[in-house]
Amino acid sequence: MTHEEAVSFIKSAVKGHQLQYWADLGCGSGTFTRALAALLPPGSPVTAVDREKQRLDIEGVDFIRADFDKDELQLEELDGILIANAFHYVVDKAALITRLERMFSSEPCFIIIEYETDRRNPWVPYPIPFEKLKLLFVLLGYRSVLKINERPSAYRSANMYCALIQK
Repeated sequence: MTHEEAVSFIKSAVKGHQLQYWADLGCGSGTFTRALAALLPPGSPVTAVDREKQRLDIEGVDFIRADFDKDELQLEELDGILIANAFHYVVDKAALITRLERMFSSEPCFIIIEYETDRRNPWVPYPIPFEKLKLLFVLLGYRSVLKINERPSAYRSANMYCALIQK
């Protein structure tokens, strides 16, 4: 996915004109980290987290090497959390969400990018199609779970979706 495509994919989920502090959990090579940093107001910090060492070299982005599902992250006062193509590695998604909620400055806001499939495979061991994602967050007390974009995946027959979730 090109930078322009990634920006377009998440653009309608990133709102506001004041400085914001976001985390990108499971950032990988930084495709969506770059897109997020480009869409946030200038000077907005982003902390990218991945279990593998990444060389992101993106202005305003700090990197932490950690497993966001298993390690205790020292993040606080977040305005948002992006999880792009990484939520499908989490077994207990409800427990993770509950743990992450403590890191927000006010009401939690997630952008989640996942595959529209419930078929498991070695690369997507715990898939979560949009309707299951929506049910999970509604059961956790979230008021808004919106699919804001969808596109064909380059690697799978299933589409990718982008969801904006707010409590």
